[in-house]
Amino acid sequence: MDKHIDLSLPIGGMTCAACASRIEKQLNKRAGVSASVNFASESALIHVDLEQTSLTELLATVRKTGFTVPESTIRLSLSGMSCAACAARIEKVLNRQPGATASVNVATEVAEIRFPAGMLDADTLIAAVEKAGYGARLQTDAIDRGEERAAQMHSDRTQFVLSALLTLPLLAEMVAMMSGGHGEFLPRALQWLLATPVQFWFGRRFYKGAWHSLRGGAANMDVLVALGTTTAYGLSSVVTMFGWSERHVYFEASAAIITLVILGKWLESRAKGKTSSAIAELLKLQPRSARVEVEGELREVPITELKTGDIVIVPHGEAIPVDGEVIAGRAAVDESMLTGESLPVEKAEGDRVYAATNVQDGTLKCRATSVGGQTQLAEIVRLVSAAQGSKAPIQRLADRIAGVFVPAVVSIAVLTFALSVALGTGVASSLINAIAVLVIACPCALGLATPTAVMVGIGRGAQHGILFRNAAALEHAEKIDVLVVDKTGTLTLGQPAVQQIVPCADLPVGRILQLAASLEQGSEHPLARAILRACQEAGETLLAVEDFGTEPGRGISGRIGDSRVRVGSPSWAGPVGAADEARIGEQAMLGRTLAAVSVDDRQVGLIAIADAIRPSSRLAVERLRQSGVEVVMMTGDNPATASVIAGLAGIERYRAQVLPQDKAAFVRELKQEGRHVAMVGDGVNDAPALAAADVGFAMGAGSHVAIETADVTIMHSDLLAVCDAIALSRATLSKIRQNLFFAFIYNIFGIPLAALGMLNPVVAGAAMAMSSVSVVSNSLLLRRWRGRAGVAG
Repeated sequence: MDKHIDLSLPIGGMTCAACASRIEKQLNKRAGVSASVNFASESALIHVDLEQTSLTELLATVRKTGFTVPESTIRLSLSGMSCAACAARIEKVLNRQPGATASVNVATEVAEIRFPAGMLDADTLIAAVEKAGYGARLQTDAIDRGEERAAQMHSDRTQFVLSALLTLPLLAEMVAMMSGGHGEFLPRALQWLLATPVQFWFGRRFYKGAWHSLRGGAANMDVLVALGTTTAYGLSSVVTMFGWSERHVYFEASAAIITLVILGKWLESRAKGKTSSAIAELLKLQPRSARVEVEGELREVPITELKTGDIVIVPHGEAIPVDGEVIAGRAAVDESMLTGESLPVEKAEGDRVYAATNVQDGTLKCRATSVGGQTQLAEIVRLVSAAQGSKAPIQRLADRIAGVFVPAVVSIAVLTFALSVALGTGVASSLINAIAVLVIACPCALGLATPTAVMVGIGRGAQHGILFRNAAALEHAEKIDVLVVDKTGTLTLGQPAVQQIVPCADLPVGRILQLAASLEQGSEHPLARAILRACQEAGETLLAVEDFGTEPGRGISGRIGDSRVRVGSPSWAGPVGAADEARIGEQAMLGRTLAAVSVDDRQVGLIAIADAIRPSSRLAVERLRQSGVEVVMMTGDNPATASVIAGLAGIERYRAQVLPQDKAAFVRELKQEGRHVAMVGDGVNDAPALAAADVGFAMGAGSHVAIETADVTIMHSDLLAVCDAIALSRATLSKIRQNLFFAFIYNIFGIPLAALGMLNPVVAGAAMAMSSVSVVSNSLLLRRWRGRAGVAG
């Protein structure tokens, strides 16, 4: 990167020219910076000497002034990677780009690059990757790269079969010698003819990869394979050329190593394809065509031609092609692909339906509200794909080791050769020991240990209606030891209904309900909807409201006619007399929430509302307790009602009358106790508390806002799914630790054994080829995980 650069930096949050002047002044204070900020274009033209001020410092200066630098994200599909060292190299190259923060996943072969908007573009990033010796292209919405993987697997299989046919005679020669046979039954010239195409035709991928890697200033697994096999092949060719019959040749070693590594790549590619099967299965659910009603006639059109507003007819047994609203008909819809819930959901006029869900009984007429890439399914696929491509914090150690792995192994191989010669082992035998060191070492196993398990775990979660935002959320969920739950909609069904209206003055019940409903009209709060439903059922008309006001966590007020009316908590709505306190106590004992109605500061009635507890809540709390997670309930309700609900759910610790702004403070209080805190909420009202928690779980039928903001989205409102999410996280982290253990142990024991001459290069090559396959296969055992029934495998 040039030491002097000119850039255009977008800046958000400016409200006037004074803001631009302030930012410009702060930027120009930095050494080597010359900046001009334009308020109209909301950007800064900056010339910077990177030897005096880094881009990181430049961006920090803007943010310290209270303004923002909008970010863009580009995802690139990569090719040509052979191991974790390649990923580390590409990541390093991309992070050198101005303002870029890159993460490369060796398992998904995807690079995610974040940078200040407008500072970089895809062509620049692709050129940087290609200059490093690898291939790159902009990733499209066709997230599942099934066809590309299938083509690569077919190529690997074909190369393995042809290479094996040429290698088998050489291995037969080796087996005969190991069995006590004397002499060579294959002439050395024939051995050379068999080994040469394997070395330079089928093995050309390793030379190509090694060249690109070394040209880019790094070393990868291809370097080890190319160096080891070329040494064995070259030594054998020299011996054959000069007719040194008393010396051994090692054509079988070079050919077998290449053949076995190709076999390993084929098996690894097949296994990696299975790790992303969850996305493929989701995409297969999307129908290819739809029945659209046009001027009273039905036409079958490709799904790509659907538009928002189209009227779609979905008969029994077919998948819904769009997200939409039912305008006619009634049917049971299987939404298990979205929610993981096996029971079908009844849909009727006015209900929402989602693409790829299946109509099981009945026929629906729907108006499309989202099509193609805007559907809930497409959003889930994008979310799962991004999460599978993210890095877990536990991977950092493996990444650091992978960055220096190949140079360290080459150094060990050179040292092995030198010491063996010095100890009188002989040049040929010393060289074979060094070759064994080169081919036994496997950075792939280290690189694949974490991402493959993450891919399977996140994919499996998606199939059960559990969406992890990234790998970090998956890892952090494993450490949870306290779960804060909101009462309404989480422990309860979230469908409160008016149970009783208690008059506190000489005012009819209908009038009390009418006053309360008039104030609540337009509100989306669950309690407000309950009051409005009761008013509608009672046939009362809503009254005009003036001078409307609200106090979060307490209630609402307004003027109806000549009177000032309040609806809210009994202590806030108006003075509470002894008789009122008795009525409040009676309702609280029943676990009901009370909305007091007052007219001109005089309480006229109490509206008792109850929300039934979910049948699964007590079981979920018990399961969480058994897994070492304490459940704490937090609610804005009064202590008596909170006590009843907590008792029904089996929760020992709870906090009542918590205002919305105090929820985050309560979460931070728990964290100060040294606890790993998770918060369960709806993703909107509980946003501050969700953000304050170590892990935020958003519940509620997979709303768009929840998916965008939560660490983990539960697609259906059931606390048992949170149990599943924690169990899946622990199962995935267990697999990651197993994989890392196997990868480290393999190299820790394999390299010294090879250095001591205790491993034949062919055996070493086979072990290297199988090591990464074993790690991926171990990750695939996570596919046997079953929600609510524990973990298998």
